[in-house]
Amino acid sequence: MSKLKKTIAILTGGGDVPGLNPAIRSLTIRAIRSNFKVIGLRKGWAGITEMVRDKNVDNSLHFLELKEKIVNKWGRMGGTFLHTSRTRPSNMPKNAIPEHLKYKYTKDKNNDLTEEVIKNLCFLEIDYLIPIGGDDTLSYAVELHKKGIKIIGIPKTMDNDVFGTDYCIGFSTCVSRTIMMTNNLRTSASSHERLLILEVFGRYAGFTAMLPTMAGSANRCVIPEYKFNIENLAKLLIEDRKKSSGKYSIVMVSEGASFEGQEMLFENNKKDMFGHQKLGGIGDMVSNKLKQISHKFNNGKTINIINQKLGYLVRGGDPDAIDSIVPMAYGNIAFDLITKGIHGKMVVIKNGKYDNVDIEIVVSNSKLVNVKQDYNTKKLRPFYKSFENRQMLIM
Repeated sequence: MSKLKKTIAILTGGGDVPGLNPAIRSLTIRAIRSNFKVIGLRKGWAGITEMVRDKNVDNSLHFLELKEKIVNKWGRMGGTFLHTSRTRPSNMPKNAIPEHLKYKYTKDKNNDLTEEVIKNLCFLEIDYLIPIGGDDTLSYAVELHKKGIKIIGIPKTMDNDVFGTDYCIGFSTCVSRTIMMTNNLRTSASSHERLLILEVFGRYAGFTAMLPTMAGSANRCVIPEYKFNIENLAKLLIEDRKKSSGKYSIVMVSEGASFEGQEMLFENNKKDMFGHQKLGGIGDMVSNKLKQISHKFNNGKTINIINQKLGYLVRGGDPDAIDSIVPMAYGNIAFDLITKGIHGKMVVIKNGKYDNVDIEIVVSNSKLVNVKQDYNTKKLRPFYKSFENRQMLIM
């Protein structure tokens, strides 16, 4: 057998989405058949941070060599068989420091283990690193890129909010699941003549609420980019309910949305290594408030509510068609770049075509709903016009 050309490492960070395994599979198979070695780093950035640089130590919990048999087994399934985490090696609290490094990193927080990550990559003789993730995962990849690590990023997130690409792995399945589950819940909403409030993903960007609403799954949606008036929402939903033959109406509520005069809601004050608090409560608050004030717009009669947080239900399960095809293409493009000796890039879809961009673009700006262009702030729903020459998924 001829000598191996290079070694590629792949990791998946942040939240799981359907489409991660197909991306790993496509890149791995191309690489192996071209005589490259492929290492899967487990648990996102945690695996390469926690491993021990000693060939006599069992590091199987931190990485494994990928073979066709392994990736074929998992390649059509949702989630990530490499597992994931929200670890940021440059900002680790004391309680997250690996046992064998506790003597060296002693601060209560903000410990920077990037030096260990780079040494570990060198120990594994990694030539190219392929992180698959969202803003957080890829922003740390930018740090490594600036320190000389050969990086090719692949964008992934349910929210579709990585700047620089039209599409992120996981978004289509999220929208498809949201539409399907909303349609399932219609029967209960109609049977009881209620308002149906669905809390969906979207910390800073409202795409996961906008697209299902645009597809006809909901009457209205509220998004992080625009603080809404709760009385206006109540009035609109009750008007929709009156017009409906089933006597119900539906609103999609982005998890990062907020009322006028109110800030984003969180479960608690704890922050992860990327500085994010866990969101929670806006769906409940909207539901409670709508029930309290519904009588004002319904001849003095209160309307009952169905309140459902879709949450992980839209993350789970197998990828849909787009999240099976796009990850396959992204993995192939990443490998093509490697064979050309190109790095410091992120593979993307831009203006409907596969392409690549400098990875620094991830941290250059934020990708949000263009409220002026796409969101009707009076009617609390997308604009249904001017589709000509727009991207397939509109936003």
